[in-house]
Amino acid sequence: MAWHLFRLGRWSFVHRRITVVVWLLLLVLAGVGAATLSGKTTDSFTLQGMESTDAFELVEERSPGAGADGATARIVFQAPEGESLTDPANRAAVGEALALVETANVDHVADPFTTGTVSEDGTVAYAAVNYSTPPGEVDAADHDALDAVKESADAAGITAVVGGDAAGADLHDDLAEVIGIGVAFVVLAVTLGSLVAAGMPLVTAVIGVGIGAASIAALSGFAELNSVTPALGTMLGLAVGIDYALFILSRYQHEVRAGRPLAEAAGASVGTAGSAVVFAGLTVIIALLGLAITGIDFLVQMGVAAAAMVALAVLISLTLLPAFLGFAGRRVVRERKRTAEDGQADRQDPATTGAGGRRWAKAVSKHRIVALVGGVAVAAVLSLPLGSMQLAILDNGVAPAGSDSRVAHDLIADNFGEGMNGPLLVVVDTAGADDKLGAVDAVHATLAASDGEISALVPPLADDSAEARAALAGQLDAVDLADFTIIPEGGPSAPGTKDLVDSLRADLADLPDLTGATAMVTGQTAVGVDISQELADVFPLYLLVVVGLAFVLLVLVFRSVLVPLKAALGFLLSVGVALGCTVAVFQWGWLNGLIGLDATSPVLFILPLLLTGVLFGLAMDYEVFLVTRMREAYVHGTEARQAVVDGFAHSGRVVTAAALIMFGVFAGFALGDDSIIKTIGFALAVGVLADAFLVRMLIVPAVMAIVGKHIWWLPRWLDRALPNLDVEGEALAGKLGPPPGSPTAAVAAAEAAPEAGAGAVGSSPAATRHPVS
Repeated sequence: MAWHLFRLGRWSFVHRRITVVVWLLLLVLAGVGAATLSGKTTDSFTLQGMESTDAFELVEERSPGAGADGATARIVFQAPEGESLTDPANRAAVGEALALVETANVDHVADPFTTGTVSEDGTVAYAAVNYSTPPGEVDAADHDALDAVKESADAAGITAVVGGDAAGADLHDDLAEVIGIGVAFVVLAVTLGSLVAAGMPLVTAVIGVGIGAASIAALSGFAELNSVTPALGTMLGLAVGIDYALFILSRYQHEVRAGRPLAEAAGASVGTAGSAVVFAGLTVIIALLGLAITGIDFLVQMGVAAAAMVALAVLISLTLLPAFLGFAGRRVVRERKRTAEDGQADRQDPATTGAGGRRWAKAVSKHRIVALVGGVAVAAVLSLPLGSMQLAILDNGVAPAGSDSRVAHDLIADNFGEGMNGPLLVVVDTAGADDKLGAVDAVHATLAASDGEISALVPPLADDSAEARAALAGQLDAVDLADFTIIPEGGPSAPGTKDLVDSLRADLADLPDLTGATAMVTGQTAVGVDISQELADVFPLYLLVVVGLAFVLLVLVFRSVLVPLKAALGFLLSVGVALGCTVAVFQWGWLNGLIGLDATSPVLFILPLLLTGVLFGLAMDYEVFLVTRMREAYVHGTEARQAVVDGFAHSGRVVTAAALIMFGVFAGFALGDDSIIKTIGFALAVGVLADAFLVRMLIVPAVMAIVGKHIWWLPRWLDRALPNLDVEGEALAGKLGPPPGSPTAAVAAAEAAPEAGAGAVGSSPAATRHPVS
């Protein structure tokens, strides 16, 4: 494999113009596709087969066009100071403003003065607007109408803000990308020692993200995509794209300093570091595609899109980066100070290579028991908050302070109660009941007797008059459906609201046997509860499959059983730290002001599963990059414990830089405004720091120093059965020979001189075995 990658890297270097043109054409084509084919994304999370979504489908089936799962907007009005909205002039102004919201997609606008959604003091009122289209399909005309409502109210001196899923959200944050790129440039410049070199990984990563993001945008014209999908893809594509290019470019600098011709150095860097990039990328792709196991559409979309971004990053690092190196030549290589007249004595001296990393690895190896116990103890302490983690769909209560969504949420919560932001709906299907009115009465009695945290219960009957009952009976004869609205005491993400959903379903479980009718608890809050439970149920299977597949891949890479096992166990520590810190900051409120939060909330319901998939892939990245150099030293004859030190000396500095870059990218998204992306970015940033510095750079070398050569144990039968992938590039090194001018090359030339004659003295084995130019 290393040989084939060598040829690919060298070909890209030599044919650099063709390579660059092909990638730029792909970028242009993707951009044209995005401009002409892109559609809208949705902010909602849905899943088929749950009680909550089954209820929506039943309503749509019985009453087509009812818009049970359509978008909703909540327009909140606030009277001028010292006035009331019930004053005739203000009431008329509200009515005029609401008249502007009517569009072809609006099913119903609830007048607050008719429905009673006016606060007791008359200063605040809200109108619910129901759309026939899902949240992702609310078009520009609908948004313009909502803006017109706000402008009309403002002209009358009334404050109007819009909340709800119809208002939409922009999850793309240019500032987050700027922060990530800025941090990456500084780290790259320090690590690589050249501004030209620092710019290359950034350019290749941005081109890859541009192609991927534009392709996702074009795809949105053919399939409904969640709005988190492009944001997650951008986040990952940028992070791994920079990191993968960094590893190859760093190896290129090493090969050039060692004396290889430029084209051969490019090929050798792709053949060695590029092999690690391929397998690191494969682990990330496996983890992301593994989300398909959940069977949850929006998670599958996220996984496939992010995996495609990672695959693009790998391909660009293997081809476009060598092409750029062909244009730059030696300008990306900072020459080190020469300590001998020929300037080559120190280039390959192990004692001076990665001195800082070497000292660190020696210290960890010397105090390996303390390092292992201390590292595990720190990880355990940081993971403690995980025990109190609560999951929910995040509501507008954690939206940026001052935003319309947040102001609307807070005004409703302060004036009508938290539960008004997340009402529940109980849909009663009376198709199988002999006494349909009696079945509805039974549901009413059951709900009224519930000991859950209910603030208000709104039955389908406005009163118990004969006229009202006759009207409900006619409705039941027509569609066999009735619905109750329940206002919880807590907000949509409150633990008590989840408990209320569970208790209501338990109370209504016997209804079919008693009356023949069926009652289902639904509403967006119930959808969130159901999805959270579905994710919790599928999580063990996902973890087993993904870790199992990656374990097999790592056995192939390292030809060891214990190294993959150690990698997987270390990953669990990283996930524990990431989730524990996320709970402490987002749920407990510790230091949350540092990332722009001013409210606490449960953890995003998709985070544990999504974090596990993404972070597992990234953790295996560091494992591959760090341990590959250790194995490379070991297979070339270095003693096992010394191989850990030598491998760390070569790769520790680059892995540190890669981790800082990835942290910077994720931290940039954590500082953004959107609560979903903020949560994902924060968890990944903490997870990367924990995995790179606590696990891979402390616990891993400590374990390997304790186990010694046994860490590379592999049963003989398995060793014979496994293909030799040559990730370390041993076969490639044999074909290329040592770099010209290196001590090894000088020895080889001296040994060959008596046989080859005087003309062979000083010639390069690499040049004679495999001429490049």
